[in-house]
Amino acid sequence: MIGLIFGDTDFPNKILKTIRNKKIRYLIIDLSKSKKFKKDSKSFSVSIGQFGKIINILKENSCKKVLFAGKVNKPNFSKLKLDFKGIYYIPRIIKASKLGDAAILKEIINILVQNKIKTENSLKFNPELTFKKGNYSKIKPNKIDQLDIKKAVKTLNNLKQYNYSQGVVVRNKKVVSIEGKNGTKKLLEKSKSKKFRNHGVLVKLPKKKQDLRVDLPTIGLKTLQQCKIAGLKGIFVKSKRHVFLDKNKCISFANKNKMFISVK
Repeated sequence: MIGLIFGDTDFPNKILKTIRNKKIRYLIIDLSKSKKFKKDSKSFSVSIGQFGKIINILKENSCKKVLFAGKVNKPNFSKLKLDFKGIYYIPRIIKASKLGDAAILKEIINILVQNKIKTENSLKFNPELTFKKGNYSKIKPNKIDQLDIKKAVKTLNNLKQYNYSQGVVVRNKKVVSIEGKNGTKKLLEKSKSKKFRNHGVLVKLPKKKQDLRVDLPTIGLKTLQQCKIAGLKGIFVKSKRHVFLDKNKCISFANKNKMFISVK
């Protein structure tokens, strides 16, 4: 039995499909905004502040392992519904929140460890959702693109250790925009250029000090489409440190629009 702690995005759906096909016993802790898994008889709708309830559900169902997937927004702590254990643990979560989203996840993982519950890698059941090193499009980054990638990687590496940013857009060796709390979509909307078309790169890397079992940068067809609208030439990610949804559709879209998908 594995506990699936699911938020939003399409990534949890891919995992759930694989687990069902493999007939692995599971239960879902549904932390998504719309409670998207409520129709599943094995799903439990829980507030992130109800640690007691979450831990009891896992223990009552002999779940000694959990897997995180999907986006869970940083909670408004003043409005959280807390149970007894939630009241006990919330000061630690609030303290971690001051360091960023990655620190919150680390603290939640630590709380689970204290309750003898292990956290598995998000890609444990779906290793096919990540790329190895290489170029996956007909177009490859040229020398100018490589300089943009280098600048973007350096920019992300220089951010504070628990900064929530996983993405940056660089065009002509200049940082156009760094991902904020509103995510990649807003980042790309800010990066639109009428002057430059098919110039610049989106680089997505895990947060510094991030536990690589959880919350990896996620890219899908919508990301490629938004990059095209923004006038960017391509996407760069680190090998096995990302989730790439709809890989074949993304590669096809990149080739059709003379964009690159590069992995190092």
